[in-house]
Amino acid sequence: MGHVTFIHGISNKVAEGPLLKAWLDALRDNDGPDLGSKDVTTSMCYWADVLYENPLSEAAAGAEAAGEDAELAGAEHLDMAWFRDLPRAEQAQVREIAAEVGAVTWLAESTLSESDLADADPGDDEAYADADDVGPSTELGAPAKPSIDFERVPLPGPLKRRLMKAFLRDVHHYLWDTAHEPRPGELYHVRTEVRRRALKSMLAAGSSRPHVVVGHSLGSVIAYDVLQNVDGAPEVDGLITVGSPLGLDEVQDQLKPGWSRWNGFPTERVRGEWANVFDRLDPVCGFDPVLANDFRRGGSSVVIDIEEANWGRWRHSVGKYLSKPLLRRALADMLELR
Repeated sequence: MGHVTFIHGISNKVAEGPLLKAWLDALRDNDGPDLGSKDVTTSMCYWADVLYENPLSEAAAGAEAAGEDAELAGAEHLDMAWFRDLPRAEQAQVREIAAEVGAVTWLAESTLSESDLADADPGDDEAYADADDVGPSTELGAPAKPSIDFERVPLPGPLKRRLMKAFLRDVHHYLWDTAHEPRPGELYHVRTEVRRRALKSMLAAGSSRPHVVVGHSLGSVIAYDVLQNVDGAPEVDGLITVGSPLGLDEVQDQLKPGWSRWNGFPTERVRGEWANVFDRLDPVCGFDPVLANDFRRGGSSVVIDIEEANWGRWRHSVGKYLSKPLLRRALADMLELR
């Protein structure tokens, strides 16, 4: 009897039970694998409550499964004060992440003080002196360097703002183990707590085999971090990363010393294959989606990079990814489903 550990990604979510059901529904719909009927057990590493005060309404679960952008509904109200309060060196690192996803101008505009905004001429480049314009690379496997406005990813302005507010804050707070109080009197060091939960979810598989870990978005970073860097993590039979920002240089830097480009594959814990599923128009992973060159095993490229083409304006949707045939085939193969 196999087991799948799911790890969700950025932004707020519905409660754990409805979220897991939404993922399983998206995977099963339109002749996909029904894991329950195949004696495959599942668990969800749920960590949204570490960063967000209250879960989304259950109506959002159906929207996520359908591939809509309801998961970003609460991000518009996120306060960017956390960035302004960072030490300068840490601000610079967050700017590098923003640059890698083509959002450095947005970050500059979002974090200027009100007095700066009042004084700045909209055409004055000095107000955005940190926005280095770099062009995209088209060579497969090479780091794709974005333009500053990430127009290559066709998102409406309001959706871009919500995405970047959630992405930059959630990624920063995880990678830098930020102390965060989502509810009065409830304080977490984010990376420490989320690692603990992910480890617990992986260990819940017990003796079930094959055991496959599936991480979406920041959940893929969490999956890799635990499998590579956390003592006591179990051996698993397969890893699937979906819409993953693991290709970003600043993310990789924060995964050291476990990560190196030459030998970053988590060989001790991942006994089978690692499949990385991406859409080049996914704004979270699309600027550097290919991982085989960045997570080698003894210098050899072994990660299986799989390109899928989602649809619509919101390409980062886990519901869309779970509906795609190549992801489903990779999961079925790892679980030895016939």
